Order: sequence, then structure tokens, then C-alpha cells
Amino acid sequence: MNIFETVKAAVPVRQAAEHYGLKVSRNGMACCPFHNDRHPSLKLNEEYFFCFGCGAKGDVIDFAAQMFDLSSYEAAQRLAADFGISTEHGQAVAAPHKPKHPYIRQFREDEMLCFRVLTDYLHLLEDWKVWYAPKTPDDDPDDRFVEACQMLERIEYLTDILTVGDLEERVAVVEELMKDSTVAFLQDYTARKREEDVRYERGNDADHAL
Repeated sequence: MNIFETVKAAVPVRQAAEHYGLKVSRNGMACCPFHNDRHPSLKLNEEYFFCFGCGAKGDVIDFAAQMFDLSSYEAAQRLAADFGISTEHGQAVAAPHKPKHPYIRQFREDEMLCFRVLTDYLHLLEDWKVWYAPKTPDDDPDDRFVEACQMLERIEYLTDILTVGDLEERVAVVEELMKDSTVAFLQDYTARKREEDVRYERGNDADHAL
């Protein structure tokens, strides 16, 4: 094993993050050190990290490299030194074998897609609840305002699960959203409604200009 393989086999990403000062919740979330993160948006586990805020991602060597502005080789050396790992030929620390899950990569990709789509839709609903709220009690409520009132709590709940839920909960949400292309429909729906809002606002601006 070379230094990269040895370090990645011996040092979980979450352990490295905690060693370097990050406070990681029970569900593997932490405030991202790579951008001004006020609410935990960095997801960590044994093999990888991903920030839902700035998009930073990678393995334990990538984490150390970004954390300390090092090359990959320098990061591997620092991790080896900090965790007492010998990288000399024939003396590499043997890490316990960890079974690989063949579908974990696909799940990660699906989970990130679902989180992005849910977040986009959530922001749309939040805007609708403000923009299209009735001006007086006698006004008929706009359909977009009604949709926001009906859907906000549900979308917030699903987004929270993908942020801080345990693995079983997150898998259930991802499976639900991926089933029958639900997430693809929601992605297209949100984009179309955003475009309609833009055209509507442009029309209002033109009317005010006349």
C-alpha cells in the first residue's frame, strides 16, 4: 500500500475532522470550515465529506489538504504524522477491513440531488408565502400562497431528515423521492414556476413604467 491508501484505510474522515477541531453532531453534521457556515451543512462519515453549502467534497486526504492548504501528498504526510501511522515499506499500519457497499456511491449522488431539489422548492414556497399573501382578509388567496401553506411543513420535514436524520431515515426519503421520477418532476416544476415568477415580475415592472 502506498501512503495514500494507507492513510485512507487507517483514518476515517469524521475522526480527522474532530481531531482538527470540528464539532461533529451524532448524525455526522458540522459547520463547514471552508466557507462562512452559520448552520451545519458539512456531512461527514468514515469515507467521505460533502458540504451542502459550498460543495466541498472528498476523502480524508482532500479534507486535510483543504483544511491546511496543502498538496495531496503533504496532506497524507501530515495525517500519517498526526495519527502515528508508519508509511515506511513493510511497516504500514494494517487497518481493519471494511466491507464496501456497492450502491453507496449512487445513494450519495441521489441524496445530494434530492437535497438540492427539496431546498430549491422550499425556497420557492417561502417566497410564495410572502409575495402572494392576501393583502386584506377579503382577498381570495392566490393558488401559490395556498400551495406554500400546504406544502412548507412537509418539505421542511423532508429537508431536515436529509440534513440530520439517521441513515435509515435518509434512505427512506431518497427512495420515496426517486420513485416514479418524483424528484425529476419536482426539479422541473420548481424551475418552471421560477421562470413564471420572473415573467410576472417583468410584466409588473413594465406596467409600472407606463
